Amino acid sequence: MLERGKIRNREYSTQVRDFSGLRFGNITPTDIDGLIEYQDKAYVFIETKYRDSKLPDGQRLAFERLCDDLQRVKPTLLIIASHETDGDIDVAETKVTEYRFKGKWRNRIGTTKELIIAFLATLNPKLENIGG
Repeated sequence: MLERGKIRNREYSTQVRDFSGLRFGNITPTDIDGLIEYQDKAYVFIETKYRDSKLPDGQRLAFERLCDDLQRVKPTLLIIASHETDGDIDVAETKVTEYRFKGKWRNRIGTTKELIIAFLATLNPKLENIGG
């Protein structure tokens, strides 16, 4: 059995997706690096960037709108995290540069995994082994 969260088909993960044929005015699709739908209670979106790279304006706006719209339904967290590797990225250990929650951008020091655990614990403080 494959370990959950591991890359299953590495050859497919290296394929570049070309969205240029899906241009609508000055809008083209964006991708999301990670999504957790947690037990029908919350959403967590993760976007990773290399070092100090910033979100392009259009991507930032799309993520803001998506996160804020979903927040009306259930708690939604959007994490922007940085890494400094040219190889495989351990997303759990990426450094949170900023996150969006309840319509506001916030700064936080720590890892992506730490922020997700803290966020999910607010949903139910009795949750055990939430990070396992």
